Amino acid sequence: MFGEEIAGHHATRVRSPMDAAGVLVPQFIRKSIIQNSQREEMLTQDERPSSTLKAWLGVAAITASLFVFLTTELMPIGLLTPLSASLGISVGVAGLMVTLQGISAGLGVPFIVAWTRRVNRRVLLSTLLAILALGNLITAISPNYALILTTRLIMGFASGVFWAIGVSMAMRLVPERHASRAAAVVMSGISIATVVGIPLGTILESLTDWRTTFLIWAGLSVLVFLAVTAIVPSLPSANAVSVREVFGLPLKNVQLRLVLFIVVFFVLGHFGAYTFVRPFLEENASATPVFITVVLIIFGVGGAIGNFIAGYTVNKNLRGSFVVGIVGLVVSLLLLLTIGDGQAGSIVSLVLWGLSFGVVQLCQVNMTLAAAPKTFEAAMSLNTMAYNTSIALGALFGGLFADNAGVTSVVWFGVALTAASLLLRLATGRKSSSTASPDELVTSG
Repeated sequence: MFGEEIAGHHATRVRSPMDAAGVLVPQFIRKSIIQNSQREEMLTQDERPSSTLKAWLGVAAITASLFVFLTTELMPIGLLTPLSASLGISVGVAGLMVTLQGISAGLGVPFIVAWTRRVNRRVLLSTLLAILALGNLITAISPNYALILTTRLIMGFASGVFWAIGVSMAMRLVPERHASRAAAVVMSGISIATVVGIPLGTILESLTDWRTTFLIWAGLSVLVFLAVTAIVPSLPSANAVSVREVFGLPLKNVQLRLVLFIVVFFVLGHFGAYTFVRPFLEENASATPVFITVVLIIFGVGGAIGNFIAGYTVNKNLRGSFVVGIVGLVVSLLLLLTIGDGQAGSIVSLVLWGLSFGVVQLCQVNMTLAAAPKTFEAAMSLNTMAYNTSIALGALFGGLFADNAGVTSVVWFGVALTAASLLLRLATGRKSSSTASPDELVTSG
């Protein structure tokens, strides 16, 4: 899901203290560091990090950027019911907030990154954060839903570009020997956002209202903007992934094309169901806002644990790890349908769902690497586009099912699509799992 700016390098196994916490990140250190050194020669002494402390503060600022971008993108998932009631719309229509932002985040990545290839990355990130802050403010005070959707569409472009440049920026801030650790620290923002950010938004809404929640997030975005402008040094642009390379790769690489189809199916199924987990639990398990907050935290913790577990299995059996993970997704959704009418059953289902999603999430990154080990960054840029677009379409299709057949039908939609991903994985055999050597796979070590 995370496209990088740097093109055409191999991935290496992550070996850093952060990995022990379950933060699993593809790293492309050696060649990119050579390029970074060459680029750094163009910087004046004032443009370089003045100290190791300042460099790591810059990494922390980029990590905070990931946190506010991801929580803003997924925040409506925890607020669908009160948001739809306040605006007088259905929960399916409210889900378009996720859909439109996902579409623009996915489709805009290869184009905007290429168009801004000469823009200093600190300036670009600061601009993206300013757009995010303004977007959250407009969402909080918007008089109508049409303006909210338009705002989310624009915010999506900013979010997609961040995914393309954020990690590589952090890697350039620190000495070569710490580059992998810097990338792992930044990507830890995903776990923080999942475990803390989205449930925190749900809690804030229950204490205030959804508009205040977005207003608070606008304030957080401003704080991160100030941190980036004050701490992150000047970073002239690296070579962006070309549009031609991104779109030409799957035409030449059959295995990558198959992997992308597998990813699209599982993302459609997972996010189609997950986007509407709150209204499902409220309707079927009489869930309160507090209970929903708890199960969302449980899901996030489960995802981090699943990621950690997969870190030890992908280099032993990548195909088997993905199959086990995707079977877990299917089973967890079926459990939600059968025992999710009670709180205990809901918790069991969400635990398995989170664990399985964590496994599948890491596996899909390694499957992309296995299919295109020598052009991994270009492949991941395409993966980013497909992933975010599928999030959007999953929310869209889920909304149509929710409005026309009830929220339970959305979970069945998730079962069908994740099962389709499993069948495609089984049908493609072992070849696409063995292209990359075990030492190249992204693991926790």
